[in-house]
Amino acid sequence: MTGNAGTAGGPVRTMLLWCPDWPVLAAEIVDGVPATGPVAVLHANRVVACSEPARAEGVRRGLRKREAQGRCPQLTVVEHDPGRDARAFEPVVAAVEEVVAGVEVVRAGACAVAARGPSRYLGGEETAAEQLVEHVAQSCAVESQVGIADGVFAAGLAARTGRIVPPGETPEFLAGRPVEALGRPALADLLRRLGIRTLGGFAALPAGDVLTRFGFDGALAHRLAAGRDHRPLAPRQPPTDLTVTAAYDEPVDRVDAAAFAGRALAEELHRRLAGYGLACTRLGIEAVTAHGQELHRVWRHDGLLTAAAIADRVRWQLDGWLSGGGRHPNSRPPRPTAGIVRLRLVPDGLLAQVGLQPGLWGEAGEERDRAHRALSRVQGILGPESVVTAVLGGGRSPADQVRLVPWGDERLPARPGAPPLPPGAASSAGVARPGEPPWPGRLPPPAPAVVLPAPLAATVHDDAGRPVEVSARLQLTAVPCRLVVGTAKPARIVGWAGPWPVDERWWAPAEASRRARFQVCLADGAALLLVVRAGQWRVEAIYD
Repeated sequence: MTGNAGTAGGPVRTMLLWCPDWPVLAAEIVDGVPATGPVAVLHANRVVACSEPARAEGVRRGLRKREAQGRCPQLTVVEHDPGRDARAFEPVVAAVEEVVAGVEVVRAGACAVAARGPSRYLGGEETAAEQLVEHVAQSCAVESQVGIADGVFAAGLAARTGRIVPPGETPEFLAGRPVEALGRPALADLLRRLGIRTLGGFAALPAGDVLTRFGFDGALAHRLAAGRDHRPLAPRQPPTDLTVTAAYDEPVDRVDAAAFAGRALAEELHRRLAGYGLACTRLGIEAVTAHGQELHRVWRHDGLLTAAAIADRVRWQLDGWLSGGGRHPNSRPPRPTAGIVRLRLVPDGLLAQVGLQPGLWGEAGEERDRAHRALSRVQGILGPESVVTAVLGGGRSPADQVRLVPWGDERLPARPGAPPLPPGAASSAGVARPGEPPWPGRLPPPAPAVVLPAPLAATVHDDAGRPVEVSARLQLTAVPCRLVVGTAKPARIVGWAGPWPVDERWWAPAEASRRARFQVCLADGAALLLVVRAGQWRVEAIYD
């Protein structure tokens, strides 16, 4: 390995910065939980990190919550949140990148860098480690320790004591460490039962026998115990700032002047994206007025935004803010009280730029593009909710299977009240298949043609005129013969099917819904979908 290798073909000389008890510090930074008191971070009801005052009371990693609270009654318990830890660690990584380049985030609370460059530039490994720790403390007010050794694994162990292991002495440094240092509790327990208690003893075993007995993960652990990393450092690439901003000495309050300024900014954004071989599918438009009012709107697009498309959306949005916002009662946000002094464009949904193949006569997509431009123009004046698209999705009732989303938004179907789909849940076309996931209790086909926005109250009678009811065991008290919808005349039922019961979210009383569905056919040829809930009949949909 060239450049940063400690020896020819050996592990890279690595400098690793470690922030002790990082989950506790992240809880303090993000949630305001004071780390000066006894704090424990729990995952799966076990302690994964604790503060120094908690350790003084006997709290240790791996303890159950009840046992930890028994040792320290004043213990503050915080749930483990990897996202919180990563977000809080980002400023620390940024501070490290101000001193050294090529940083790899090992995990939240630890990052590594090849030691050769910093040591040469800053005057030695010890000096580089001291400057790195001091810079992080000044920039982020976070205590940290640096360890240097041959390989990331050994550097991580060295960082826990702030040690610099001389080149070539990493195997000796690791040899006396307990097998628990591998971070594999099951493997460590097995090795101890086999009489192997140190990394040196584990490293002395033949590699082929380790692979045969302990599998691939055991073979990787064996390489680490011998001081050989299984992969080189993978420095992260700092995110490129692609936003463009323009400030104006004189507030811009005319639509034509704002459109001209917006077009120049849009062309600059497109050139910057093209320079990195990127294009955006979403565009954030931010403006600040002379009175300090902040305006923000996100535009979405099914395809890649070209320079003209970006300029059009900026012009439409500025027109909506400066002239259209005050004319329509449903406009959001209202017309600003002063001119715009700063305009900012933020690209999002970045993709690699690819060419779009037009049709043979150049007509491909022209009609669709004109429609999209017209609907987007209406949104710019009246707001994003003014133009909506019906999207098919999952659900057990017809009302749940169609959702209205603003034009241009990502059409990811979701049941009303359900959490958003995770990344990757949509198909390649941007629309998840309506049948995903399966919905037990879903109505059988065919689907109704019209779903009423508000179900109509109704009553069902038997041949003697008595109301028909549905018992808790889904038994009808009589055969349905007549249907009365509201104040209309009774209609004779000539056929019916059901009931199809559904009991949704029974574990949440405030959201629970228990009902039975029927399909009925009337003498005049009409077919309806009836729903019984809490003894009340309602017409929910109409079939062709």
